[in-house]
Amino acid sequence: MKEKMKSILLALLVAGSLVQSYYLIYRLPGGDSIAKTENNYIKTDNMGPEESAENLIYPDKMQIHMGEGKHTVFYPNSTFYNLIYSRLKGRSFESFQRRPVENTDWSKIRNEDPGIELTFGSGIPVSLLQRVMQIAPDSLFEAERIDRIWIYTSPNDSKTHAMFFSTEGDVVYEAGKVDLTVQDVQQHVDFGKEWTAYSSEAGGKYYVPQSSIQMVEAEVNIGVYTVEQMQQSLFFDPGITRYIQEKDGSEIYTDSKRSLQVRQEQKWISYTDPAAPPAGESSDGKDALAAVDFVNEHGGWNGTYRLGQSGTGEERSQIVFQQYYGAYPILDTLNFHYGTIRLNLQQGTVSAYERSLIYMKSGEQHKTMVKLPGGAELKEKLSRINKDSAIEDLYPAYLPELTKTGTGLKLTPVWAVKQASGAVTVIR
Repeated sequence: MKEKMKSILLALLVAGSLVQSYYLIYRLPGGDSIAKTENNYIKTDNMGPEESAENLIYPDKMQIHMGEGKHTVFYPNSTFYNLIYSRLKGRSFESFQRRPVENTDWSKIRNEDPGIELTFGSGIPVSLLQRVMQIAPDSLFEAERIDRIWIYTSPNDSKTHAMFFSTEGDVVYEAGKVDLTVQDVQQHVDFGKEWTAYSSEAGGKYYVPQSSIQMVEAEVNIGVYTVEQMQQSLFFDPGITRYIQEKDGSEIYTDSKRSLQVRQEQKWISYTDPAAPPAGESSDGKDALAAVDFVNEHGGWNGTYRLGQSGTGEERSQIVFQQYYGAYPILDTLNFHYGTIRLNLQQGTVSAYERSLIYMKSGEQHKTMVKLPGGAELKEKLSRINKDSAIEDLYPAYLPELTKTGTGLKLTPVWAVKQASGAVTVIR
């Protein structure tokens, strides 16, 4: 009996010793480096804040159709845009029916029927829309990407129509059940009656204000992330990275697997992980969520962003987050890279990551109101651009550049003209 008790006591002592050893190795300060695996990164807490995917998913613009050929446009973060979108997010859409696009005269509806048209640029997966809107599960519909939601009412019809347009271009899904009355839609449309009037151009591809519009030109304070911060965030062991100076002046840091290229003149970084291990099955929606998580852990979000592009190529998914100042996007140009965060994913794992080291701080150095041309003046300028390549979209935006002192960022209002060729031309 005594031998048995001794054996039990010995076993308890061994177990206690193992538990104590575990806490010494994995839980005491400094123990994390022992427990980390090769694919873990060090989270840097003194960079940008985290953001939830739901706050990054919203339309790039909202077109209001008032009938009789009258239209206006609301942009993100403006008062009526926020009011209408917040209400639509609380309404339910279900029982989807698939229909050919060509079976409906959309030009007639655009000009005659009161409605609200939400556009999502290059499109967004339904699985992501379901995170911000009350869209009922539907196996056929959920596989689609949507670039437009159009909610409208027709004369002598007590039903509200809600149409979801596929990026494929040939089909549209109508929600058979919509939690919106005709009166609800009309109330939302009425918000546009006293707003700037717009004319529909090129079959509704873009809209031109009939008069000039006012925007804020601003110089904002900026900060700059250091290369050391990015190294600490992106490499498992920053201490073993090698430094390479390129002929073009750019700097490369590498641990023989991953590389971080820094263009100091533009404060722009390009990170690549070509050996990123596959994470298994992926989809546009899952890749976008993985991209949000990656940015949360490696740099964060200083400012307001929108999921601007979520598309799948032959072997990889490309995700672009667009930065905004107020209601309008900040353009990323060849002369000055800023305003976007770009990621490539392979099977759900980030293989490339690009962003600016510059971030906006609170407070402006200088603000003034300026006018962007509208009406005949703007149409005349657009006609010259249209000769080279058809116009696909037109929207107000900000052209960024560093101030002369280098301590601020100047944001100049412009019209951004997106062409069928993919080029973006600016008009001031």
